[in-house]
This record gives sequence, structure tokens and C-alpha cells, in this order.
Amino acid sequence: MLWVPCFVDGDGTDDGIGWVLAPSWILRRLIGAYARVQRQAAPQRVASMMTPGKTVFLPIVLACLVLGLPACRRTPDEAQVRAAIASAAQAAEAGSAGDVGARLSEDFDGNAGQLDRRGLTGMIRLLALRGEHVGVSMGPVSIEPRGERMVATFTVTLTSGGRLLPDQLGLYQVESAWRKEDGEWRCYMASWKHSL
Repeated sequence: MLWVPCFVDGDGTDDGIGWVLAPSWILRRLIGAYARVQRQAAPQRVASMMTPGKTVFLPIVLACLVLGLPACRRTPDEAQVRAAIASAAQAAEAGSAGDVGARLSEDFDGNAGQLDRRGLTGMIRLLALRGEHVGVSMGPVSIEPRGERMVATFTVTLTSGGRLLPDQLGLYQVESAWRKEDGEWRCYMASWKHSL
């Protein structure tokens, strides 16, 4: 709706200016005229943006954006390993043996032969079947790249539940070795020692 001023002349005398509702065809014409003015002014706006300083600046900005896109898409390896460790800890606490196993390589070796992938996932599955809950609290994770592999060290505290493993609750120092398999970081070796 558009209200426009008009001369009011009810009795043949000029009474002044009043406001009336404009017909829709007037509104369409006004919008059309505005659009034409904007189209005609557009080349001048573009030309003013192409001053010597701006023409050099524009390609630099575009080049930075193009070069920066691949970096945005790819998560750094260290962040992927940290995410895998956090995911495995959450899965262990939830009693999801399959999700823990997904973070381990097929030839996983725990504490120099004490526990393999099947043994670790079997223990988590048994705890879940017995309805026991073991809390898993992670400490800070330190990651050191070693060629194409990563070594992650951290502390983990096992708490609560665990009638099956009462003497194994407490704080552990863990060192784990990770390698990329089929585009995913998987733990292939871990050693741990009871700290408390």
C-alpha cells in the first residue's frame, strides 16, 4: 500500500493537499522506475570499484580464498587423533565395544601382548552384559608426530561400577601409537601403567 498526496477539491474550491491510497499500477510504475535507475547506475558502481588499488586487491583476496578452502576442508591429523581418543573413551564408558573396536587396528597390541583387540572389546562387551558401568575420565592429551605415525600420551581414570574389575579402577598413564588405515587414524599399540 502506498499513500500519495493529492489536491482535495470537494466543493469546487481548492481545499489543499490530502492523502489517498494509490492504485497498484502506480506502485508498480514506481518500483519499475527505481529498478531502471539502479540498472543504469550499476556499471558506474562497478567501474568505481575497479580503481587501480582495488583491481590489485581483488585478485589477492580471491587467491587467498581459493588457497584457504582446502585447509578448511581437511582436519589436521593431530585433531583427528584427539577426536579418535575422545570417541573411544566415550564408547568405552557407554559400553559400546564395537565403537571402541572401530578405533583399534586389527593387530592392536595392548601392554606388550597382555590384551589384543578382541580381548579388549570382549571385556567391554562383558561389562555391558553384566550391567556394570565403568566411568572413564580423560586427562590432557599430548601428541607427538613421528613420521607418518602419531604417539599420544594421556592419563585416564577409571571410576565407579566395575565389580568385575575392582582392582583395576584408578588412574593410568597411557602411551598409544596411531597410524592411518584407509583414511582413518587407528591405534595399533598401547601401553599403560597404574599410577594410583
